[in-house]
Amino acid sequence: MMKRLTRFLAHSGLLLSLLSTPLANADSIPDEARLPLEELQLFAQVFEQIRAAYVEQVDDKTLIENAIVGLLGELDPHSAFLKEDSYKDLQEHTSGEFGGIGIEVGMEDGFIKIISPIDNTPASRAGIESGDLIIKLDNHAVQGMNLEEALKMMRGEKGTPLTLTIARENKATPLIITVIRDIIKTASVRHQTLEEGFGYIRIAQFQANTGEEFRRSIQSLQRDKSPLKGLVLDLRNNPGGLLPASVEVVDALLDGGLVVYTEGRAPAANTRFSAQAGELLKDTPLVILINAGSASASEIVAGAIQDHRRGVIMGTSSFGKGSVQNILPLSDGRAIKLTTARYFTPNGRSIQAEGIHPDIVVEQAEIHRQNKQLSGIKEADLSRHLSQGTTSTTAGSPTKAQVTIKDYQLIEALNLLKGLAILSKLPPVN
Repeated sequence: MMKRLTRFLAHSGLLLSLLSTPLANADSIPDEARLPLEELQLFAQVFEQIRAAYVEQVDDKTLIENAIVGLLGELDPHSAFLKEDSYKDLQEHTSGEFGGIGIEVGMEDGFIKIISPIDNTPASRAGIESGDLIIKLDNHAVQGMNLEEALKMMRGEKGTPLTLTIARENKATPLIITVIRDIIKTASVRHQTLEEGFGYIRIAQFQANTGEEFRRSIQSLQRDKSPLKGLVLDLRNNPGGLLPASVEVVDALLDGGLVVYTEGRAPAANTRFSAQAGELLKDTPLVILINAGSASASEIVAGAIQDHRRGVIMGTSSFGKGSVQNILPLSDGRAIKLTTARYFTPNGRSIQAEGIHPDIVVEQAEIHRQNKQLSGIKEADLSRHLSQGTTSTTAGSPTKAQVTIKDYQLIEALNLLKGLAILSKLPPVN
């Protein structure tokens, strides 16, 4: 029986593929770490019992595939076996166009946990939030599914509906949200001028071209008529993406120095990434916005900037995904996504399950402008008030806002940049 199982594994290509990955090989595994023969025999016994006695006939390939899915699924929320469709979707995801509803997810206690909805997608427009737990997809309970099965159910043709039953913190009853599937096209980077001299860059996800787009956005903001006096980098609800892209973003903001390093069991998992000399925004104040939906590559950027004291981190604590996944292709068009390392900030902080804590905590809030009639009487309203005199100054007059901002956290970030810009112009005290 063991020989037959081994022959099947070798014939299917799975055994050969798993042993020929670049991270490890059989010769490098010490004898004490090799799989015990007794456990292999136990697996073979269970395999044979299922083949012989399960109520419905299941082919050997499906049984082995299910075993691999379980093997990876029990490791951590981010390791997974990727069938051909899932592997293709992942490749499209990092390139910036893919099908679905637009959410980044992981597994938690048998449910699908939303790490972050992606900007301008059906999920974000429907009001799905970071931290939501999906408990049902249409009429199918999620508990008991693996991540691959749940993702397959969420995929579908453009225009077709998907009803999600969601458990949300501080909500007594589940929410029922219907989302219309669409082709998801994510713009990785966008920028705009908030007020004269103050720029804003939003990174929705770290893709292959994010670093280059980020540099172009900075250069575009710097070409405006007035010099750039401050920049807000918005990483809220950014679920991460490609680690090299996050290093490229930090490289544009630092004048050299360590960005991030990783530590794992395999030699190839131990790496260090550093910024090159020369930054694009020398001496320009920087504020980075994060929240609970900022994960992985977003946390690498925020952690590096915080450790180098290059900018102020503002918002709420990030998600806390401090692990690195490698995509290891198999010989038949499938792949495994395997957690191979933990990453650390330049000062040696592990973000895993801890997150980045902002320098200034600012919770998101709704803004209600006070009625102008309630603002009280000013000196100028009094009869016979004195004039300004012969000297007039406009130093304190507000600049004309180019964008109407209703985002409280963004308003606070802009106000902080204005204060830093004012302080940088003050003469030194003798």
